[in-house]
Amino acid sequence: MARIDDVLAAALRQLPEKPTDDAKQESKKRYSELVSQQVALAIADELRHRGLKEARPYASDKSGDSGAERRMAGGLGAKKVDVTWATEESGLLCAVSVKTINFRDSRTKNYQKNLINRRGDMLMEAVTLHRRFPYAVLAGFFFLDHGAEHDGTLQRRSTFLNAHARLQLFSGRSDPAGREEQFERFYLILLDASPMNVGLRAFAVGAPKEEVPLSDVLDDLLKLVAQRNPDFYEFDDGKLKRAS
Repeated sequence: MARIDDVLAAALRQLPEKPTDDAKQESKKRYSELVSQQVALAIADELRHRGLKEARPYASDKSGDSGAERRMAGGLGAKKVDVTWATEESGLLCAVSVKTINFRDSRTKNYQKNLINRRGDMLMEAVTLHRRFPYAVLAGFFFLDHGAEHDGTLQRRSTFLNAHARLQLFSGRSDPAGREEQFERFYLILLDASPMNVGLRAFAVGAPKEEVPLSDVLDDLLKLVAQRNPDFYEFDDGKLKRAS
């Protein structure tokens, strides 16, 4: 396993037992917040390991910092962002937005109820950040409970497949002058987490049959950061380094 797999698994094993689908809303909301927080901490840790020493958030026990989202100035006002890498000389260079759907809807028995709302939140985040930092590399990491892969019926596709269809338009921003609401990269990640075991499977949006190693996901993001900032950075052996 790559380092990012170990770091993410270790972070997610710290989660409490997942509430049942019929638990109180406040319990489910808190659990989802913890998933996002642990994912953000793990990704930021991996980015720092790969040379992005200013990546945030830090763990809450690190002096002077916290595990909370970072508040970034944006084109439409300030915005909290899950994972960020910003420098004094360049501003925001890379960011990761983390969203999750962890529970079945009690009425429909599938995971799709909040899909469009979550998408709207992420697109607004992309717009406000790209408007102020058009060269920033933004990635969307949308975590779905692994049950979303198999909640389809004779009348509807699974939430996993529907999410690919509904998010594909908003991935693949290849030009800094491109559409602000697009992410440079967008991934759906199926999650099966408990204190004893963690399962993660990542897929580029639009390619539901092609699992992507998380180490390759981060390699791709850092390569794109280097391409956008060739006077300052280069990608070498999995890490971002100062341009030689």
